[in-house]
Order: sequence, then structure tokens, then C-alpha cells
Amino acid sequence: MAYFDLTGQTAIITGAAGGIGETIARRFANSGATVVIADLNVSAGEAIAASLPNSSFALSLDVTSSESCEKLVAEVIARTGRIDIVVNNAGVAGKAAPVEEQTNDDWALCVAVNLNGPFYLCRAAVPHMRKRKYGRIVNIASIAGKEGNPNMSAYSATKAGLIGFTKSLGKEVALDGITANCVSPAVVRTKILEQLTPQQVDYMTQRIPMRRTGEPEEIAAVVHFLASPDSSFVTAQTYDASGGRATY
Repeated sequence: MAYFDLTGQTAIITGAAGGIGETIARRFANSGATVVIADLNVSAGEAIAASLPNSSFALSLDVTSSESCEKLVAEVIARTGRIDIVVNNAGVAGKAAPVEEQTNDDWALCVAVNLNGPFYLCRAAVPHMRKRKYGRIVNIASIAGKEGNPNMSAYSATKAGLIGFTKSLGKEVALDGITANCVSPAVVRTKILEQLTPQQVDYMTQRIPMRRTGEPEEIAAVVHFLASPDSSFVTAQTYDASGGRATY
């Protein structure tokens, strides 16, 4: 028996043209899924999709636009006839600065990408999942959303909001064969670290009992379980992948 088998399923992964999203995409495709690389960087997404099996493909997506999310969902259904999995992975770390130095635009960017984006895409995809009585939604939050990181107020607040949204959504769709869960990583070795100062990276790493950053593959493994049929009795939960940083 194959566990976490995704054969025949269609999975949308936002921000999958690199980093954790790309790693999730490769893992899903190797488990049988047709993966939709949904990213603003279409050329990079197409290159990744071309290297994946199961007729995987890339589509342009601006997560800050509800129209873009609705268009994506319609196009995926037109091409594959189904959406089984949505992974809201696209995110921004935002400006690294004290709250008094954060501008309205700094705050708004994090809200638009980290919070509005998952809401728009879930709102567009859930009706289709309800009709089919099946769906797996996995939102990539952060330990910062549970504990708060200094000089990352917008990021921390939006990831906390994403956790709350996921818990609410999971309860809403609990009778429809749909699960909605969060994965909350601690600091992970990806290019997003380039948006942070060395002091911020050190602050986060020193609070991890394992005293190291996570690897994208370690996050993808948790996402894979939550996106699979095997997670059928798990919903409205936040799974930490933090090397022991958070214990609640």
C-alpha cells in the first residue's frame, strides 16, 4: 500500500517557482499529482513544470488580485476537470524594521500577499471542492504567526491571521469532505532569507532547540501528509515544523 498517494489528483501550489513551493511541487508530482505551478514568474514556473511528470503545467497568478485567483481556478478546472489540493505557499517577509518605520505600503503588501491571497484562492476553489465532496487545503503560515518576531510586525500579524482564517475555514467545510490546515515553519533555508538581516536570521535560529534552519524538504513532507487522503480526520489544525521552537 502506498501512503500519501496523489495519483490522478490536481494540485495548485502558489509561489511554486522556487523555494519551499518548488520542493512541494516536486514531491507532489513524484507522488502522482498533476501540479499547477501558480506564480507571477511564469517563465520560471514553466521551466519547473516542464521537468515534472503527469502533465504538470504553470499558470500566471497574482495572489493580490481576486480576479487573477478566480481566473486561475476556472482555467485549472477547464484543463484538468478537477482541483483536489490547494497549497497557499506564496508569501513575503516584508520590511525588516521597527513598527514606527513601517509605512502603509509596507503593511499593505504583507496583508495583500500573505492574507488576502489565500482568502481569494480558497474562496474561488472551495465551491468546486464542495461539489465534489473532496478537497485538501494547506496554508503555509509561520512560527512568527504564533510567537511574533520583532521588527516583523506585518509578517507576524498576517501569518497569525492566516492561522485564524484556516481554523475557521476548516470548521466551515468539515462536513464537505474538505480539510483545511496550516503548516507553521520556523526559519527555512530558502531565498526569502535574503529579505532579512543577519541579525533577524540569528534571532530566529537561536530560538530553535535544534539550532539550525529547516530544509525545504522537511516542510514539504508535512505538507504532503496534510494534502493527502491519509489526513482525512485532521482539519483546522496548525502543524509546526520548527525544530522544537513552538510546543503548543
